[in-house]
Amino acid sequence: MDWINVAVLIAYLLIMIGFGVWGKRRIATSSDYLVAGRNLGGILYTGTMAAVVLGGAAAVGGVGLGYQYGISGMWLVISIGIGVGLLCTMFAPIIQRLRIFTVSQMLTLRYGSEITQASSVVMLAYTLMIAATSTGAYAAVFAVLFGWDRWLAVLVGGSVVLIYATVGGMWSITLADMAQFILMTIGTFGLMLPISLHHAGGWEGLSQRLDAEFFDIGGMGLQSIITYFVVYTLGLLIGQDIWQRVFTARTPRIAQIGGLSAGVYCILFGIVGAIIGMGAAVVLPGIEVRDDVYARVALDMLPVGLGGLALTAGVAAMMSTASGGLIAAATVMQSDVMPLLRSIAAGKRPNHLSPIDIAHIADEAAAHTEVAEQDVEFNRRWVLGLGAVVMVIALVVPDVVAALTIAYDILVGGLLVPIVGGLMWKRGTGMGATSAMVAGSVGTMLTMGYLEITAEQRFDGIFANEPIYVGLVLSLVVFVGVSLAGAPTDRAVMDAWQRRSRGERVNYAELSKQYSQIPAEARR
Repeated sequence: MDWINVAVLIAYLLIMIGFGVWGKRRIATSSDYLVAGRNLGGILYTGTMAAVVLGGAAAVGGVGLGYQYGISGMWLVISIGIGVGLLCTMFAPIIQRLRIFTVSQMLTLRYGSEITQASSVVMLAYTLMIAATSTGAYAAVFAVLFGWDRWLAVLVGGSVVLIYATVGGMWSITLADMAQFILMTIGTFGLMLPISLHHAGGWEGLSQRLDAEFFDIGGMGLQSIITYFVVYTLGLLIGQDIWQRVFTARTPRIAQIGGLSAGVYCILFGIVGAIIGMGAAVVLPGIEVRDDVYARVALDMLPVGLGGLALTAGVAAMMSTASGGLIAAATVMQSDVMPLLRSIAAGKRPNHLSPIDIAHIADEAAAHTEVAEQDVEFNRRWVLGLGAVVMVIALVVPDVVAALTIAYDILVGGLLVPIVGGLMWKRGTGMGATSAMVAGSVGTMLTMGYLEITAEQRFDGIFANEPIYVGLVLSLVVFVGVSLAGAPTDRAVMDAWQRRSRGERVNYAELSKQYSQIPAEARR
């Protein structure tokens, strides 16, 4: 690789560290650190949302799929774009108005039951694996470019992400995401697309030199396309790393319109990535590993310097996803998992909550806007500690992608129905949600284990589609059945939820006093 291209990449890494210093100056509270003060406008929000979802799978994987399958390679990234669009169109305004920090807090507010905090364990595993997978991806690029051993590549690349995420929190990540969004736009739309098409002889050259199946939008197979939508579209609806970006929006309208814009951008990105891959199939035939196609286009087809910029755009996408997963993991750990572990250690049994009980959980998020600097330092320690854990996972887990697949399957199979059901169906109950989590998660894991045992090759069971389908069906049936069979959610809890989801200020003491005059049985 030419030294100019290397210099471009190194300059980018140094700038990322500078963003950490800049972000530190804007942090006075935990709200600033974890959700950028809930103050992002439309442009920053759109950029950070697009950057966090367009990771290595989208930038590098999308081009590789286009190289192998042609235009149908676009479906991976399109499924991501549709997931973002659906989340922000349907649920982002409600999520933003709740003014919370985690998905688990939403479940507790909605169902009035502490047992839903168990969802945080699954969410923690998912966010850690998201960060570890992305860390491994950009470390692999560094290992090739600089000739480093893998451990050194993980250490250097992970340290850059860890520095700017730990020092500057969500403000630094937001600024880094915006820079990454600009780089991805320039690198993909402005450089790789026109240059790859030029070398291939334009669209006419592609038509003449590629087989007809490269132009079939279903060329990769219906099963693969369905899998992308089940895993990515549904997963994006409930992922903590994505919700945490929604929490950063200044208003519900920004969360909705900005997220929809990010979804449209992702769809265009997917189409363009597939076309770049098609151009590479004409100009650079014979590449055996499809994940290498992106780097080969950047280094072999683009002029020196511009190639480094395009390659940096791919690394930026991976780092954006890694930093997003890292701060999401830290938020879940300190807000949900640690309180859950403390309750278990104290022998406290989870129970149903009154409005006064819920007030502590609900208003804790608002209180974070006024906390002292030492609480920000507490947040930093969690990000630093879990960042080290992410780097260890990236180094020691034999197949991080397999671990991520397991986490994704359990996330979708076990948590999708209780989360979306709580947002859309008033009759859903805490017992129904809890039972659905257990049924969906256990069904997913048992099916995955059975398929893995009976599979001819290792990981065939883990990468199969059936575990998610089984988990979703079981979760839905149990959620509806148990919810209808039991008493509805307490009217006081539902009243508080509905007021809060409309963005109204809730006086929990007054609400509790109002409903205390009504027998519990009559509030069902």
